[in-house]
Amino acid sequence: MGNDAPPRRPATLLTTHEVAALLRVHPKHVYRLLKRGLPARRVGDEWRYDEADVLAWSRGAPAAAPVEAPATSPPPLLAANGDLAIEALFDEGRDRSAPLVGFVLADHATGLVGLERGAVLGAGCHGDHVPASLGGERLAWLHLAVRELGLAHRKGLRLRRLSSIAGRRLASRPRTAGIRHHIDEALSREGVEPDRAYAHAKEYRSHRDAVMAVARGDAEIALASRAWAAHAGLGFTPVVAEAYGLVFRAEHLGDPRVLALCELVQSGKYRARLAHHAGYDATSAGQMQFGRSIP
Repeated sequence: MGNDAPPRRPATLLTTHEVAALLRVHPKHVYRLLKRGLPARRVGDEWRYDEADVLAWSRGAPAAAPVEAPATSPPPLLAANGDLAIEALFDEGRDRSAPLVGFVLADHATGLVGLERGAVLGAGCHGDHVPASLGGERLAWLHLAVRELGLAHRKGLRLRRLSSIAGRRLASRPRTAGIRHHIDEALSREGVEPDRAYAHAKEYRSHRDAVMAVARGDAEIALASRAWAAHAGLGFTPVVAEAYGLVFRAEHLGDPRVLALCELVQSGKYRARLAHHAGYDATSAGQMQFGRSIP
């Protein structure tokens, strides 16, 4: 005897923006609904939603359990250099009672090592040197701001060429730091061997420590961001502007802690906080990209 039941209609998978239109909410709110149990599935690097399940869930039908951090997820820590964009993020999270996330001091390369080992949830990275994957797993990039990097020094000091730092007492950063990559490249373009420029240099772990060395008189010039130079009341000579953000494993984008960080960065209040610091352009704060690769 044949089965007269009508065939089941194939599932219609919607994008986040399509679900937002269906439920008449802002796309950002869809990620909040994920934490409340909105049924979804991963398709590659993105969330997809069964239209029938979404409609049933919106009417109060039983839904999947809320998205929680998986048991194997890394600790709630960000590895970063202490950039003022990171401090502003933590300040905004505190004010909005977001899930608690801590901070581990690390430069560009050591932060990625921590992310690969699963020791941190995310890592600070500068945009032109962000790997598309790590340990065979794809990464997602959350843009914070475009920041200015260069040389912090006492006000009134004029540096006509970058090569003039050679022979001076320099507050430098480790070779693994992103700013060293930029400064070394710029020195090479001027025909100066980086090792000669750093002959009288002392390395500091963070932008903060480097500019404080100049403020104390322990160094004449520091490799730092414009934001930290201004924060310490120093002069600044720009060298490069670069995108700065956070990278996460793509598989952790459903983690409530990562979702909360994304919501904080996408808020107007976060951009307003950055506007109080020199050297940032937060116009595109909150944009997410996948597979961002090194040129």
